[in-house]
Amino acid sequence: MDIARRTTVDRRRKREAEREIALAEASKPRKRAGVDPLLTWSIVGLFVLALSAAVYAMEAILMPIAFAVIIGIVLGRAADELERFGLPPIFGGLLLAFFFVVGLLSLINALLGPVTDVAREAPRLAEGLMERILPYLKRFEWLDIALARGNGEEALADAIVKNAGPLLGAVAASLTPALVQTLIFLAALVLFLLGRVQLRSTIILAFASRDGRLSAIRIMNALEDALARYFSTASLIYLALGALTMVIALIGGLAVPPLWGLFAFVSSFIPYLGVTFMTLSLLVAGLMTHDALLFALAPAVAFFFVHLAMENLLVPAVLGHRFAINPFLVFVAIIFWTWMWGAVGAILAFPLSLIAMTIFEQVVEAPAERQLPG
Repeated sequence: MDIARRTTVDRRRKREAEREIALAEASKPRKRAGVDPLLTWSIVGLFVLALSAAVYAMEAILMPIAFAVIIGIVLGRAADELERFGLPPIFGGLLLAFFFVVGLLSLINALLGPVTDVAREAPRLAEGLMERILPYLKRFEWLDIALARGNGEEALADAIVKNAGPLLGAVAASLTPALVQTLIFLAALVLFLLGRVQLRSTIILAFASRDGRLSAIRIMNALEDALARYFSTASLIYLALGALTMVIALIGGLAVPPLWGLFAFVSSFIPYLGVTFMTLSLLVAGLMTHDALLFALAPAVAFFFVHLAMENLLVPAVLGHRFAINPFLVFVAIIFWTWMWGAVGAILAFPLSLIAMTIFEQVVEAPAERQLPG
């Protein structure tokens, strides 16, 4: 009897508990469909906006540091290769950094002379350039009418000469921040190379599990490999473009052809802006060197078509084969980073996109396909 009574009581308590749970679930407020995803994406959007604002506001600090880290990764991987010859990675990295800084200072010194001469002779060069260009512009009726309304050729030339001073003043005012950012870049590069091995170990040990540490090693190795392949391949391609530009300047009769080749090599790392600047510079130099319009336009036209062929045939064939990045995403990244950090942002757009793509590929990789880092 006691057993039957106890069983009946247990069943009644169970039914009461189930009824209480059902009442509690019925009284619980229902979630509205679509509210949680909307809230999640709103939070993500606000985070992205806040992060973008912070990156834009801290341009003076983040830009040289990011540039130094990317260059340091490439030099560090090259220093690891020098270890085969018995040179420790730290000394190899510092040695490569020394050569990099010497090359950078040599480039600045090579550019400083011509830029100083152009700045000193800017008014006279502007007048001479207008005297060369105006006869060709007057062939167009609408330009001739515009010049006539502006009180003739002298008014246009005077306006250019008067605006040359403020323009040069603005350029001079931007030299001080650029110098500070250069010092930050050099200091960050040296310190990164000195502490690269320790920083790598710290990142690895920050993960508690063995799988997490192996994933960190694999991601860092993939980043170093991708950046090293990109800069080595791009440097060879743009070095060939610089040599062709030097030949174009030599045949075109421009002064100091090797310097034009150096300009082309450096400017090629700046997407879109570099080729525009180089084409305009060759156009101005050609107009100042030759009286005939055909010979004056020849260097700029030749460089434009050579660069066009290399960017649309050689670069996609080589870089596109090694790095399968969507061209539209690269274009958006270039626009975004150019807006954020100017010309340096344009240089860093592809490496940053490559870093993001590499991390994404390594993170979403199927566990079955993961291998131990090499």
